[in-house]
Amino acid sequence: MRLDLATWPEVDVYLKSVPGIIVPTGSTEQHGPMGLIGTDAICAQQIAEGAADIVEAYVAPTIAYTPAPFNTAFPGTISVSEPLFEALVKEILGGLVQQGFKFVYFLNGHGANLAPLKRAAQSLEGVAIRIRSWWEYDTVNALRGEFYGDWEGMHATPSEVAITQATHRTISSGSAATPPKKLSAEYIRKHMGDRHGPPDRHREQFPDGRVGSHSALANPENGRTLMGAAIKALADDYLNLLGSN
Repeated sequence: MRLDLATWPEVDVYLKSVPGIIVPTGSTEQHGPMGLIGTDAICAQQIAEGAADIVEAYVAPTIAYTPAPFNTAFPGTISVSEPLFEALVKEILGGLVQQGFKFVYFLNGHGANLAPLKRAAQSLEGVAIRIRSWWEYDTVNALRGEFYGDWEGMHATPSEVAITQATHRTISSGSAATPPKKLSAEYIRKHMGDRHGPPDRHREQFPDGRVGSHSALANPENGRTLMGAAIKALADDYLNLLGSN
């Protein structure tokens, strides 16, 4: 159930029962030569809506303008500062609490969102908040390893591209058919959470936008499987959040 497609009387009735909401967060940034710019937002929204249908929860409009400064050397990327994103999330949370929502589940699709999301959540009382990235769930992570192994990489991953192929469209791999440069364990450790360098240097280091991810391994069938696993895991975790409060 999408909040933006509901009426206020419908929400008013809902708030008298189990007042929880799922908030998808993504980004608007390049995802390599065959990944959609809205990939992170698309993945989070599609999974959130699938789980919401199961648990009968509302899904808020996706927050898609988020921090991605390292990718601004690639056309199409729109980045906002961390302080602005954090302030926006605080305002949204404050509004939800004021309206009567008591459970907020952030379903995240972009690594750079995590730190400001957590800071914003810590600043608010009176609401139970959970923050998870869709790839974190054990069942989903196992599938990522099974399908792609080390070629999952860090950005423009075949798993996220596969989901957008299943939900939107498949773009010819073209130059992405050639595997990218593999990442060292040290690089992955140092750059987790999208801790990348200045945009010009980042594009020079990863000229086609892929960061250790072999996007061309993606296919829609894998995308449907990954999305199904993520939807079930989110639904289960959302119910756990409600049950533990």
